[in-house]
Amino acid sequence: MNISRLVQLLHVIEEFRSADSVIEELAEAIRSYKFAYYGLLRQRKPNTDPMSLVLAGHWPAQWPGVYIAKKYVLIDPTVRYLARAQRPFRWRDTMAAFKADPHRRRMEKMMFDARSHGLFDGYIFPIHGRGGLLGNMTLGGDVVDLSPAEVALFDAVAHKAFWRLLELRNETFALEQGTPIDTKLTHREMEILHNLVDGLTSVEIGRALKISNHTVDWYINGIQGKLKAKNRQHIVALAFRYGLVS
Repeated sequence: MNISRLVQLLHVIEEFRSADSVIEELAEAIRSYKFAYYGLLRQRKPNTDPMSLVLAGHWPAQWPGVYIAKKYVLIDPTVRYLARAQRPFRWRDTMAAFKADPHRRRMEKMMFDARSHGLFDGYIFPIHGRGGLLGNMTLGGDVVDLSPAEVALFDAVAHKAFWRLLELRNETFALEQGTPIDTKLTHREMEILHNLVDGLTSVEIGRALKISNHTVDWYINGIQGKLKAKNRQHIVALAFRYGLVS
């Protein structure tokens, strides 16, 4: 497993000029971690075909049909847990949250069926916007144990890939309207933001602040999340729009 592959993807994903390029590189990074299956999806709305929400993904051949035919989306513990999750979580940890649920046996049956299709375990990375949950990225297949750093990097990749795909498909506008934004940045985030506005790269900002460029990237991802920006250029534009810099 190569954590540098995720770091590299975070750096270059905004440079891709086609959705196919984003999907190809995302899938390759996921495969490098031995996940056989994945999905990058918009958040489901009532009476919506789950498969219509897929921005990118690869699943066991028969699983989508089984999932839809048995209406597992109504009781899927990972989907129900996702509705209240604020951070990434593991599939196998969701069942503990529904010990007394009246649908517990159906949930267990769904998880058994998933394993029979090669989906033994996985992770889900929620993607939130100004109005709440917008989508998620899920990784699955054989059991893979990610470190906290790898979980954080996959979380950042999920957000960047989601917004880049929507941007390339001209679908970001509807997700960005009419909801409040968090402009409360820490002192360090403001330092980095000002350097970013001045056109400095991560390496140059790191030298100026005497921190590593990876730490700079970490802060920039945090700023991007708070401002709900799609990329670094969007961060700068929003910083001026919201009066964070002048």
